[in-house]
Amino acid sequence: MKKIQFWTLQILLVLLIIFVGTKISFVFHPIAVFVSTLFFPILISGFLFFMLNPIVQLLVKNKIPKTLAIVFIYLITVAVLVILGATVGPSISQQIASLVNDVPEMMNNLRDMVTESSSFQWILQQDLITLADIEAQVVSYSETFSKGIFSGLSGIFSFVANLTLIILTVPFMLFYMLKDGERLPDQIVRFIPTKYRDEGRKILKETNETLADYIQGQLIVCMFIAVATTVGYFIIGLKFALVLGLLIGVLNIVPYAGPWLGAAPAVIIAYLDSPMKALLVVIVIVVVQQIDGNFVSPLVIGNKLAVHPLTIVVLLLVAANLAGLLGMILAVPTYAVGRLLIKNFYRIWKLRSIA
Repeated sequence: MKKIQFWTLQILLVLLIIFVGTKISFVFHPIAVFVSTLFFPILISGFLFFMLNPIVQLLVKNKIPKTLAIVFIYLITVAVLVILGATVGPSISQQIASLVNDVPEMMNNLRDMVTESSSFQWILQQDLITLADIEAQVVSYSETFSKGIFSGLSGIFSFVANLTLIILTVPFMLFYMLKDGERLPDQIVRFIPTKYRDEGRKILKETNETLADYIQGQLIVCMFIAVATTVGYFIIGLKFALVLGLLIGVLNIVPYAGPWLGAAPAVIIAYLDSPMKALLVVIVIVVVQQIDGNFVSPLVIGNKLAVHPLTIVVLLLVAANLAGLLGMILAVPTYAVGRLLIKNFYRIWKLRSIA
């Protein structure tokens, strides 16, 4: 009976805190703005840290001062970006511009293909839908699209401001992460009782290795997918091959759903050209994904996160509703790290209770 009363009081206290929090939300608004402003710079800096830190450590082992090693990596990174911008950049921008210009025509062609299909004609004959309904929907979507353009102009300035902030802050954050990142575990374990500090260091090291292996492996896999798919698109003569290949490479970071989200635009564009080309696109994607699934991913990633496929699907569905594409990207590694931390803290708690 006492346990029931205890947990009832605990639940009521939590509900009371939530209720009060909703009434004084204005107090937390500045904190939310502060956190949201720093979220992307910290996220990008952390991602780059796990990518570049092994190179920094390798240079330091070869008797190069850490600061000089970081500056050297910065110079190499800038040089690579400049070379890519000068060689691949014009082609990417040209294809993006052409794709944007061709979208209205492609949408019209797709609409004509749908309306002329035998299945659509059968729907019209059954009076399930009328052309007037379709025209009304088209007008409605056009008006919504037009309003979205005007309302999105203010968002452009916000995007440019946020992008400028990221460009200015990320190099500084990344520099100090690379320079002083190895001191962070010692600073964290200072808040842990002395007899558990060795376990704390072990947990932090295991978490760091898990994230590093996953991020570095995903980068290699995404690069392979982008290059292999782009080459395949060029071989079959697909329009906008470079942009569509990069798209599927970037979206491949989303488990299971990513490759098909990236493949959909390529299949649609190819189908507007000819059904045979759409079939060739599907073949290219399937071949590349099979090579990745059977050779590349097992080699560079293995099963580092050890997350069950059903769990991944549930995580993706929930994360997509909560935070869109970014949530889908972050869901699996966040879950894996959280599970690792909970498992290790539970182990420490058991050791403490035994002691």
